[in-house]
Parts: sequence; structure tokens; C-alpha cells
Amino acid sequence: MQLNELAFRKGEAVDYQKLAFDYARHPDQDAATPVRRPVVVVGAGPVGLALAIDLAQREIPVILLDNDNTLSAGSRAICFAKRTLEIFDRLGCGDRMVDKGVSWNVGRVFFRNEEIYSFDLLPETGHARPAFINLQQYYVEGFLAERTAELPLIDLRWKNKVTGVAQHADHVTLTVETPDGPYQLDADYAAACDGSRSSMRGLLGLESKGRQFKDRFLIADVKMKLDWPAERWFWFDPEFHRNQSVLLHMQPDNVWRIDFQLGWNADPEEEKKPENIIPRVKALLGEDAQFDLEWASVYTFSCLRMDRFRHGRVFFAGDSAHGVSPFGARGANSGVQDAENLAWKLAAVLQHRAPDALLDSYGHEREYAADENILNSTRATDFITPKSEISRLFRDAVLELAKSHAFARTLVNSGRLSVPATLRTSALNTPDADAFEGCMVPGAVAADAPVIRADGKAGWLLQEAGGRAFTALVFGDGETADRAARAAAEAGAAAGVPVATVRIPIDEAHALAARRYGARPGTVYLLRPDQHVCGRWRQADTGLVRAALDRALCCNA
Repeated sequence: MQLNELAFRKGEAVDYQKLAFDYARHPDQDAATPVRRPVVVVGAGPVGLALAIDLAQREIPVILLDNDNTLSAGSRAICFAKRTLEIFDRLGCGDRMVDKGVSWNVGRVFFRNEEIYSFDLLPETGHARPAFINLQQYYVEGFLAERTAELPLIDLRWKNKVTGVAQHADHVTLTVETPDGPYQLDADYAAACDGSRSSMRGLLGLESKGRQFKDRFLIADVKMKLDWPAERWFWFDPEFHRNQSVLLHMQPDNVWRIDFQLGWNADPEEEKKPENIIPRVKALLGEDAQFDLEWASVYTFSCLRMDRFRHGRVFFAGDSAHGVSPFGARGANSGVQDAENLAWKLAAVLQHRAPDALLDSYGHEREYAADENILNSTRATDFITPKSEISRLFRDAVLELAKSHAFARTLVNSGRLSVPATLRTSALNTPDADAFEGCMVPGAVAADAPVIRADGKAGWLLQEAGGRAFTALVFGDGETADRAARAAAEAGAAAGVPVATVRIPIDEAHALAARRYGARPGTVYLLRPDQHVCGRWRQADTGLVRAALDRALCCNA
């Protein structure tokens, strides 16, 4: 099947687990010398697909290579966070993800036989997207792949495996193996999004370093009709699985994800057999439960990362650059955020709006984010799987206290769920010169809020801001706000960089937006193309905004 054929079948039922895409010979394979392209992305998983779409929407032609011709097998990554959904909105497929996915905000924690507390990951209203959706990875990849078929600047080549990488001063040469034999491609830049077993990393003689956890978990995707709510349920030491942990999530299509902790000595091949999985599931659901096994896997995990995410003309993103345990849903979500960070910077450099130094900031910022994710993931794993009797006694005491004491609940760690990193130390930030309150500091991802669009209809701030250019959020009406809007436009023109302006009145309809940004009449927030705040002022002039743009683009480096 060709992708353009799939793109026209969106209204039909498609079995994304059984799709196989056609290999097609490309004229590049017959070229006498390697054809040069601006960007080659290696790996058509969620991260590579997101990066390719983002680049194409920024008018950058991109070749996307994948060594296979199918989508992921099994559900794999299923929890996609609010920030990732906001990115998918900008990529043109957020509605499809949310419409198909199971939205949830609430988690419940159990110890032995009883629930000890619950939590709400989105306790306030006024966000376009839920805290999380659960959606099997093959759907995410399928929807993203269909989106690539709508963008003529993306050339997705299946069964194109990279087998060689040669770095040069101004480009990189890739050797690509196909069913018709090898060929070579030159690229200004290459992005390795080829997963935890990255062949690109191996070809460059690089490695990821970190900590492996000596424990095993069974994933069982079970198809059944179960009248339970769409919530995250986590059990510590339940009677149906003593001395271990269990995690339960609802997925679309009446599929439920169950993770069973097994212990380090478990035999992976034995544990994957249906005759061993079924008794575990029945112990949880009841002996009379009716269900079908859809997919199962046994995994171990590590928290690790490469020392650097940029190596010359090659950038590493997603699992190829860093890995975490699955508790907290930080893997795929952070990978999509890697792609968003890299895309706008590659576009700015290739379009001669920024120097190559801007690309170094990709590594600095996303390495910082990876360290934050690894820290949270390591702490969660240590709490879930204590490695000594003293650690277990401490954990169980915390769980007992959490039943009735709120302070102890802050110590319970069943996986601190994914939130975007606030890039406080980024060199692209312009430090505050004015007094502000709240969390929308330089380096933070912009918060969403309801707004009234220019056509008078209800809308959402982040969707109005877009994210393909720098955006100035200008609060208030009148001459002060008018001057601020003119300053943003003039600064963009002087810098040769488009700056979109979103006007936000300070009135009852926009009270939530004003509160989240601590806004007064004339307040200006400058957002990067990835919707991170890079500067803010109580009163902005052309010089201030121009200096912030130059800083955010490394034009003063």
C-alpha cells in the first residue's frame, strides 16, 4: 500500500497493525553522484514522523528513511501528554488523536487491598486538551504517516536502511541499503530518530550510558468489555500479585493495558506464553472474566542517554538519544518534544535566519530535559521496585501513611507523569527586567487558555498562536497595547524574522489567560516557534523585542 492511498481512506476502518507499505525505487538510486538534500530523517516512528512533518510545514524538504515497511507491533507507547497533543494540533492531526484516544486525568493508587488516594493531573478547567490520552502507538504512527502523505515536501522511503555514515565539513553522506541494492545520499543535516537500538549511533561509534534496572515487567494487552472508568490504576503489593506492582490503563477498542512486575529472575520467554499470562489476568479480574490476549511483551529498562545529542551534522532525538523507564510516560512524549525543538532550529538555519550556533542549543536544551526525565524516572523506579528490605520497609510505611496524611502522598512515586521541561538555563532566554508572578517564566512552555478569535468565535490561545513563527502575545487594548504590537512587528522586520501577533484583551472573557500570564495592559510575551517563552515585558519597545529575537536565534553568538 502507498501512503497516498491510505490518506484517502481515513473514513474507513484501517487495521494499522497489519498495514504494509510498498517499497518504491527512487531516481536518487540511479544518480551518478549522491543527490544532496537539506535534511534526512532516519526512522519513521512517532519522533521521526513528527520531525518530518514539522520541517515540511516550515517549507523544508525532508527525506524520511525507514528500514521496515510497517508500523509498530503492539501498543508500545500509549500515554500521550497534553503538551504532546498540543504539538500534534500544530502538526495537523491533534483532533484525530484525541477523537480516537481515551482521555483521562485521574489516577488512583492502591496498597494491598485498598485505595489509599487519588489525584487529578488537570484539576483546573480552561485547557483545550486533557492531561493525557491513551492511544496505541500504531495509531499514532498511522495518523502521522497519513499526515505525511498530505505534505509534498516529505519523501518517505520504506525499506531504506542506513548502513553507513560519513561526516564532512558542510554535509553528511549516508549509505542506504534497499531491496535493489545500496545507494548514497548527501544531506546538509541528518536526524537519527531510529530508536533505542539506533543503528546511526552504532555507525558513528557512539553509545548511551546510564543505569540498568534489574527487574522485569510483563505487558499484556487484553481485549474485553470492562465497566471501569478511564483512569490510571496502580497497585503496590496487591493480593492478586503479592510483593509486586501492577498498572492498569484503558485503551481504545476495548483494549486494556496491564503491566505486571515479575522480578529479575523471571524467564521472559516463559512469561510471554498465554498459559502463564491468563492466570495473572484472571487473578486481577476474577476467575470468570472473559477476555482475549491481543499482544504481550516482557521488558527490562534502563535510564540512560548519550553524552551529547549533536555530533557534527547528525542530531539524535527520542530513544536514540535517551531512554527512561515507562513509568511516567516520559519516553515518546519527550521524543516528540525533541523533534519540535530541533525542527524550528533546523528551519531557521537552513533559511539563513540564524547561524549554525543555534543548532548547538538543541543539544543543550534537550540534554537538560533528558536529565530531568531520567531523574524522575529513576526515582519512580526505585520506589516501585525497592532493591533492599530497608527500602521496601520505608516505601510501605509511606504508603500506609498516605491513606490518611496528605504530606505522605507527596512521597509516593508510582511514576511522576510527563510534563514539559522548563528550560530555565537556556541561553536563548532573555532574563526578566520587570517583576512578574506565576510560572510563565522564560524557558517555560506557554500555557493554554480560552480566547475569543478575531472572527468572534471561541478558540484557544495556543491554537491561535500557531507555532510556525515567533509570536508576540500582547495583552490589553488601547494605545499601550497598540505600541507593543507595533514594536513586535518592527522588531521582526528588522531581524528578518516573521513575528505573529496575538492580541488578548483584558476582560472577563480572557480573565483566565490574563491570570495565567500575570498580565496587565501592555504586557508582552515573546514565544519561540516551539511555544516556549523567550522574553516578557510590562512595556516592550522595538529594541527590547529585537534584542530578544537575536538572542533566541543566537545571532549575537
